[in-house]
Amino acid sequence: MRTRTGRRAFLGTAALGGLGLTFLRDAGLAFGAQANEKLNIGIIGAGGQGEGNTNNVASENIAAIADVDDERCANTLRRFPNAKKFTDFRKMLDDMQAKIDAVVVSTPDHTHAVAAVAAMKLGLHCYCEKPLNRTVLEARAMRTTALAQKVVTQMGNQGSASEGLRRGVELAWGGAAGAIKEAHVWFGGGNSGTGAPKDTPPVPPTLKWDLWLGPVTPKPYHPAYAPAGWRNWRHFGTGSMGDFGCHSINMAFRALKLDMLWNAPAGSAPAPVIRIEGEASEINPDSYPRWCKVVYRFPARGDLPPAQLSWYNGGPRPPEAILAGRALSEHGSAIVGEKGVIFTDCPWNTRCVLLPEKQFEGFDAPRTIPRSPGHHAEWIRACKGGPKPFSPFEVGGPMTELLLLGHIAMIVRQPIEYDPASGSIANSPEASKLLHREYRQGWAL
Repeated sequence: MRTRTGRRAFLGTAALGGLGLTFLRDAGLAFGAQANEKLNIGIIGAGGQGEGNTNNVASENIAAIADVDDERCANTLRRFPNAKKFTDFRKMLDDMQAKIDAVVVSTPDHTHAVAAVAAMKLGLHCYCEKPLNRTVLEARAMRTTALAQKVVTQMGNQGSASEGLRRGVELAWGGAAGAIKEAHVWFGGGNSGTGAPKDTPPVPPTLKWDLWLGPVTPKPYHPAYAPAGWRNWRHFGTGSMGDFGCHSINMAFRALKLDMLWNAPAGSAPAPVIRIEGEASEINPDSYPRWCKVVYRFPARGDLPPAQLSWYNGGPRPPEAILAGRALSEHGSAIVGEKGVIFTDCPWNTRCVLLPEKQFEGFDAPRTIPRSPGHHAEWIRACKGGPKPFSPFEVGGPMTELLLLGHIAMIVRQPIEYDPASGSIANSPEASKLLHREYRQGWAL
């Protein structure tokens, strides 16, 4: 492992040390030059969402761009003509590791982990799109690597930066709704539940298909997979639950302080076991189901009581009575307390309200969570020594892990008991085999 020195060492050490440095106008002041210096960023995946993410960090120096589809990333390349272009992110990291400070990963789900872990092992800060990864083991590897390498990380669930999300979490933590033992999260869209396509059209000349596949076992190209349809397929994506789940359960996950379960020491007695039950419209080996419902039961966390979180997508909804007279929306999250309900009808959790509204008319509570300059901006600020981002991998990893465990419970058709401290399933050897998928040769975490 190469030792970080000089400029990047300052940036990383300051950020993880929690120094809360400000950007200094006078570059002659202590650390002023470094704090005001632009980050050199490598982009991994520059089309689609990658183009948007690149534009959102364009205040810094875009030093390198890696993308496997020349057509898909063309706009980004035109905007940043001085960035060095690569087709293989592994080659970019080999060539540019001493010249970049951070990476932004916006590839399909199945290559998130291999790209992010490789970068973090080089001491590079990392912004990675949601969901963080495709398997439970990958989620754990990303979280533990980030902590071990002491790099600044941020998952791309952008609603985390919003006033509504932070306000909802404040209301929960401040006791506005009373003790919380129940939460419901629902998303209107589902997946196809169908088999994989059988025809094998030619690979577009602009696409390096073998590199697009990355670590997964080879599969013939089909436009149903790339460039945009991969989320529907188990081989590449995580379905609607993985995709929008990282947005939609964000407020509930934080309100219930579920990350505490992952921080319990391995071997804790009793183990912080999560019980997970899932049902689905169908279980197809190729695609995710048209609808599903997953119920998570959590043990006590510190002084918080045991709690239950129910996820629904593609059709099933929670009981309408939970919203105290308000009709259920197409998407939503309801955090149910003894005194009231914290509700959002937005899948990104960017707005919220306390129900019943008449009961809480005129109610206010202290602001206890700092407000964000923007989801990407707070990551950049942290890389330069500022406050820690709000959605680091130590939060985003467990959040993604929880959603992926729901898929496993659906597949095995029985409740599973998961210990988040050790990363193990105690009651199902069949489910344990689904915690990861084998990589093909040449790819590793």
